[in-house]
Amino acid sequence: MVSSFRVLTIGSGIMYNQNNRKEVNMDQMPTKKMLIINILDILRKYSDVNHRLTQQDILRKLEDEYNMSVDRKAVKRNIMKLIDAGYDIEYTESERIGKFGEKETLYTDWYYNREFEDSELRLLIDSLLFSKHIPYSQCKDLIEKVKGLSNTYFDTKVKHIVNLPENMPTNKQLFYNIDCIDEAIEKGKQITFKYAYYDIDKKLHVKEDNGISREYLVNPYQIVATNGRYYLIGNYDKYENISHYRLDKIVDIKVTENPIKPMRKVKGLENGLSLPTHMAEHIYMFSGKSIRVTFKAQRYLADEIIDWFGLDTVFSNVTDDDILVTVKVNENAIFYWLLQYGQHVEVLEPKELRNRVAETVSDINKKYT
Repeated sequence: MVSSFRVLTIGSGIMYNQNNRKEVNMDQMPTKKMLIINILDILRKYSDVNHRLTQQDILRKLEDEYNMSVDRKAVKRNIMKLIDAGYDIEYTESERIGKFGEKETLYTDWYYNREFEDSELRLLIDSLLFSKHIPYSQCKDLIEKVKGLSNTYFDTKVKHIVNLPENMPTNKQLFYNIDCIDEAIEKGKQITFKYAYYDIDKKLHVKEDNGISREYLVNPYQIVATNGRYYLIGNYDKYENISHYRLDKIVDIKVTENPIKPMRKVKGLENGLSLPTHMAEHIYMFSGKSIRVTFKAQRYLADEIIDWFGLDTVFSNVTDDDILVTVKVNENAIFYWLLQYGQHVEVLEPKELRNRVAETVSDINKKYT
């Protein structure tokens, strides 16, 4: 059975009527119609599989929070209407012998069956907190919306969560950028935008060519999230290779009417985009080609190496102290990774990369001697 109405925001006093597509102010609704809304509100706020409500519990909540006094049968009748309308409400059914020996069916232990477990909601909240790209105020709003998917008991579980600091650099156009890029990918259209960077004044500045803002014409293929930020995988139209762009540094984005360049015409995407492979090879989201690299590492680093490069990593010559590692990875990304772990690894192949690392380490050493 399809519901004739759907509650959008219980606490706001707004109901959404699916038949005529209008918002209805619940404060103006008759008391009988309000009863079913308030019962649903109580079940959502105060019940789950571990916190089941009796009809008496619901009656008390109706009186205490909504100043409504109704009989027990009205509660059961309205809950059954909600179940018929498609709301996932569970209950326990049992029988007892009445005053005159007749069998009576009892309904109790009502609870609202939620789409998300508390652990899943906590994971979503943690993901928001660990994201570096979401503006502080929007992050707070999103966390409150996620918390609203559970009940009052979940709120006490996560009240100790600390929000991100407010001094992180953010671009308030981020969600608009995501919407535009999603639209362009769906429609197969190119996008134009300007690309920005932070300067010492801590503000975003658009990149320029001879004093004129540089406009990028890009073929968008995929949005990914890595290292706490959103990136666009695409192709700068005047070149043939893959390029990456941070979404929080994109400004003045527009979806054009130009058809997107087919992936097969982009170097490195001739056979399409394998996202797991691409992300394993581009650990820092640098553009450029991927190469096969062999390096020696201390044995205890195996866990971190798999975290960085994935399960396609090849280990050989394993001893108690050292391992030989072979990976396929973006050449610029592996260069900076080797510098990061320089004390614990030694690059062997290719020679060009080994020499590049050696020269850089030598230059660094000169600065500190």
